[in-house]
Amino acid sequence: MDNNLNKRLVMTFKTTDDKSVSLSIDDPREDITETEIKTAMDLVVSKNIFAPGGSDIAKAVSAKVVVTDTTAYDLVL
Repeated sequence: MDNNLNKRLVMTFKTTDDKSVSLSIDDPREDITETEIKTAMDLVVSKNIFAPGGSDIAKAVSAKVVVTDTTAYDLVL
């Protein structure tokens, strides 16, 4: 049995066609601040480099750090 704890920063945006899209970053810094996340999300919106489904990202909606604990089992005996 092998336990694996993973953290991911999930940033959610709205596109110009009013759909939600998320960008995620694996293993964010432990000391990342809300201000840093907001600044990064504002940069994603202002630089307009992503066009998911052909629509521009219009605004930042939310951000969260998701922690998953995965347990793998070796079923080969």
